[in-house]
Amino acid sequence: MKFNHYDLIVIGGGAAGLFAAANAKIENPKSTVLVLEKSAVLLSKVRISGGGRCNVTHFCFEPKKLIQHYPRGNKELLGPFHRFAAEDTVQWFESRGVMLKVERDGRMFPTTNSSETIIDCILNECHKQNVEIATRQKVLSIVKQDDNFCLNLKDGHTLFSKKILLATGSNADGHQLAQSLGHDIIAPVPSLFTFNVPTSPLLELSGIAVNPVTLSFKDSKLTQTGPLLITHFGFSGPAALKLSAWAARFLADRDYKATLFIQWLSNMTVNDILQTLKQNSKSSISENFFDLPKNLWKSFLLQCGIAPQSRIGEIAQKKLIALSEKLIKDSFQIEGKTTNKEEFVTCGGVNCKEIDFKTMQSQICNGLYFAGEIINIDGVTGGFNFQNAWTTGFIAATHAVCHLNKV
Repeated sequence: MKFNHYDLIVIGGGAAGLFAAANAKIENPKSTVLVLEKSAVLLSKVRISGGGRCNVTHFCFEPKKLIQHYPRGNKELLGPFHRFAAEDTVQWFESRGVMLKVERDGRMFPTTNSSETIIDCILNECHKQNVEIATRQKVLSIVKQDDNFCLNLKDGHTLFSKKILLATGSNADGHQLAQSLGHDIIAPVPSLFTFNVPTSPLLELSGIAVNPVTLSFKDSKLTQTGPLLITHFGFSGPAALKLSAWAARFLADRDYKATLFIQWLSNMTVNDILQTLKQNSKSSISENFFDLPKNLWKSFLLQCGIAPQSRIGEIAQKKLIALSEKLIKDSFQIEGKTTNKEEFVTCGGVNCKEIDFKTMQSQICNGLYFAGEIINIDGVTGGFNFQNAWTTGFIAATHAVCHLNKV
């Protein structure tokens, strides 16, 4: 570290922290800004996001629609999104030479299809703005002393700062620092995960996708419709991931054991299916009038005791009813969860009620700011969690330094 006293110290070298640091210096070039990262690696989540392509944000430029993708924090983010949202993110990166593209599902990636493009852009901006970055620096404690903060580091250094920004993600160290400064932490639990269903009769059909299906849980009103992927351990895909986000607390309270209902034909009823079969009574049931994957349809038939080559008119009515009911409300027993690839998102963190979302400043400790996943905010898959990081990081940093002496 060049100094022992700074205008702003950002704790956390992830997306929210480094984006905040760069924008703090843009807002006030005269300010001294230091980023402390306890590991040796910066922007680790950015690197693995989107299978190494980095899902930067989502093509949803209307704040009222954007907040609908956040199971927790949606009301709190409405104001911040009017100040800095997805369109602003696109402009920020494109003004620095990083062009983004929109994929069919609305996710936005760099045209290079490489997360390194985003990493280089943020780090280059930090370098350009003379942001100081120190890795392998763990903060053991923060003490408020009048108008300054005193930080004690593991390596023995003591630093002072006028403002502190906690951007430590879901890491327990960050939660402990927030608690030491008077904040309440809502216990974190996983979000955005896939479902383990060891008793599923479909495990051998791993790789088959169906779109759309509707998912729901027994004893819950939570539901999601979208693409579902059958896996060797259960179910994944956008519909499962989104449902896991909205049901994060529901499933955590039940130790990730619940009854999952799948409506394989989202726009039909049992009577619709029976009527379709009746109208084709002279045809073979193997013809699959519902455009489902061939092997999946065959599995449904066998589970209902129907020979795949049977003529529909010769199949017992009770078997046709059983098939129709399975297509509308198939039942599976979830027995756990699996992390979505290398990505890991949690709900929980600093209570939103303790933060002023106009500034991202603590309402308990003046001069303390928060950004990113350390707050009890999380989005569904699709670039929404990064957008939360960009938005809260931008607002926190620009407010933290805007009143400092710029002369």
